[in-house]
Amino acid sequence: MAVTLTETAAQRVRNFLDKRGSGVGLRLGVRTSGCSGMAYVLEFVDAIEDTDEVFEAHGVKVVVDPKSLVYLDGTELDFTREGLNEGFKFNNPNVKDECGCGESFNV
Repeated sequence: MAVTLTETAAQRVRNFLDKRGSGVGLRLGVRTSGCSGMAYVLEFVDAIEDTDEVFEAHGVKVVVDPKSLVYLDGTELDFTREGLNEGFKFNNPNVKDECGCGESFNV
């Protein structure tokens, strides 16, 4: 089981953590939401829980709770720019369908 970051995403997370001045990594999770059922959640991590799974990619820790890992296993987090828009992109092999707005998914 693994969750990874591209070099571009890792650099962006490092920049955010540096500006924030604290944090040990990035928490990636899912929550029930949207028209397709689930939505991604990104948060900074200040403390790692005993039950968390921790992955490291390009010097950045990615922390995932056990319930979310079932839906995120194999996911690669990237950071992309398309025209004037930029943001994190989830390349999740478990997704079966996404809503039209791109905010939620199901597996």
